[in-house]
Amino acid sequence: MSSAKYDLHISSNAVRRTATAWLILGLASLVGAGLFSLLLVLARTPAIQEWLPFIDFFRVALVVHVDLSALIWLLSMAGVLWALSTDRDLPAWDRVSFWLAAGGTAMVVISPFVGAGDPLMNNYVPVLRHPVFYTGLGLFMVGVLSHLMRSAVTFSGLSTHLDGPSALQVGTKLAALTAAIAIGAFITSLVSMPGNIEGQAYFEFLFWGSGHVIQFTHTLLMMVAWVVLASNSGCRFNLTPRLTLTFFILMTLPVITVPFLYIAHDVISPGHRLAFTELMKYGGLSSLPLGLAVVASLWKAVKPQGEARYLRSALVSSLVLFLAGGVLGFMIAGLDIVIPAHYHGSTVGVTIAFMGLCYYLLPRLGFGELSPRLAFWQPIMYSGGQLLHILGLAWTGGYGVQRKTAGLAQGLEHFSEIAGMGLMGLGGLISVVGGLLFLVVAYQSIRGRKLGIS
Repeated sequence: MSSAKYDLHISSNAVRRTATAWLILGLASLVGAGLFSLLLVLARTPAIQEWLPFIDFFRVALVVHVDLSALIWLLSMAGVLWALSTDRDLPAWDRVSFWLAAGGTAMVVISPFVGAGDPLMNNYVPVLRHPVFYTGLGLFMVGVLSHLMRSAVTFSGLSTHLDGPSALQVGTKLAALTAAIAIGAFITSLVSMPGNIEGQAYFEFLFWGSGHVIQFTHTLLMMVAWVVLASNSGCRFNLTPRLTLTFFILMTLPVITVPFLYIAHDVISPGHRLAFTELMKYGGLSSLPLGLAVVASLWKAVKPQGEARYLRSALVSSLVLFLAGGVLGFMIAGLDIVIPAHYHGSTVGVTIAFMGLCYYLLPRLGFGELSPRLAFWQPIMYSGGQLLHILGLAWTGGYGVQRKTAGLAQGLEHFSEIAGMGLMGLGGLISVVGGLLFLVVAYQSIRGRKLGIS
């Protein structure tokens, strides 16, 4: 068995600055998402929702919340890992990519306050039909694409001596490959869209293929985070770097079917929708071997001390949420709120892994030490609240309550339905507190930085 150490290597000060910039952008997006999520939770909570004056703002807030938390935050963390996977300094390129993405994010956040409305609740990337929102989203994606291309051109290939850090680097590059395929899927859908499709249907078909493919990117990077957290928190993660890399490659293989799915099905056909649903549902099982290896590493793991305590806390919390989301995904049988219960579990599982990765990275990027007590309890509170949240959604979804509704539109009539949504509201509020704690821990570390980062 291997005793390899899986660490993320920081090759230069330029790489450190670039990774730090993308990390700060991700944290800023969570600040915005947290503010909008508070509006969402209150708008759905029984007894509170009747007293709120901004129920009509629910859908606008939902659009911005989803885009900040499920798109900008996750791709910003991908940007951190892509920066760390580079071994050649290209500072001008790095600055242009980052500022495009940062400027786009700012425009998305302010768009509801400069007149953006008319929300379309399509899957994956919901939109506000307004030029400011469109421009912001476009700038962010151009910045991410530029950063992805910069990461790709610095790939030096596989080393003859494969160690833990280089296995993680290749896993990160494979995630960049799946992201590139997702962008290709988006472009293919864009140019293949019939001219008579408009409104929500247009954006639903536009993002359907790419939205499913990008989940492989998030899952791959979550697995990179899991391996780092397991290796640095006293777990017995004994896979060799070569076997770990093999599992990363296995997780990438399902996306090679994407071009054939576009050839086989028109982008607005039921077959297209079903094919990508099945791709994510069953292709996602390719993460099981490495995921099970991480779970097995917890068996007889040494008692964590110091930094290892909060890294272990984040790892276990992420595992629990991702597993819950995965199980709920196989229980979806309609358009009720079991669907958001599923993706809240899966997406929050990825988010907690990235939070743990932030805890690992902040001191190594030159910032101050973390508050060990807060950093330990934060993932537990956040995951516990989210677990209550998704259980409440899944429970009420069993009674047919529809997704993307609030207030009286939810049609809550029976005590069991009200109780389920009450549980959802309680869990959501707890998770908001847990999310705020994460920002507090990160802020304290950033404020106490040890190295000059400019």
